[in-house]
Amino acid sequence: MISDKLKLDEVDKQIIALVQEDPNLTHTEIASKINRSQPTVGMRIKKLEKNGILQFQPGINFKKVDLYLATVELKTKNPDEIMDMAKHCPFMLNAFRLSGEHNICILLASSKLQKLDNIVNYHFRNNPQISSVSLEIVLDIAKDFILPIDFDSEDHDPTLEDGCGEKCRWKLAKNKKLG
Repeated sequence: MISDKLKLDEVDKQIIALVQEDPNLTHTEIASKINRSQPTVGMRIKKLEKNGILQFQPGINFKKVDLYLATVELKTKNPDEIMDMAKHCPFMLNAFRLSGEHNICILLASSKLQKLDNIVNYHFRNNPQISSVSLEIVLDIAKDFILPIDFDSEDHDPTLEDGCGEKCRWKLAKNKKLG
């Protein structure tokens, strides 16, 4: 079970469930709902945060905004390079290493679909190390989906020929490593 693997007792699970349902609850409100003291709840939350089990993530709720969210699955000979690229590119929200036919999945976001298409074409479809690219646009989201977004992506106007050009953070980071 998840709770066994994370070493959570019933009180921890109740606290996490309440915070996930309403992150704005105060420690006093949580304490009242689970019949514990406010200091106990505060100590539990602090312990859960310290252990990396409970985190509060500021970001944009993609269920409620009019932005394009896409997934890109890749089959690449160099997954480490793509994972590093995702750390720098303002369009790439996150990347995941996968098992199966594709070995990388990337979440992309932008206010313009053309920007996403140009990023995928430039960085992935033109890359000889990548043998398969699948771009899917997210049409609907079942639950609130909060992710941080890099507003610098709006300053970039990627093209098929030159990516983000001189502003490409991935190219700058790569050049910095080499130089």
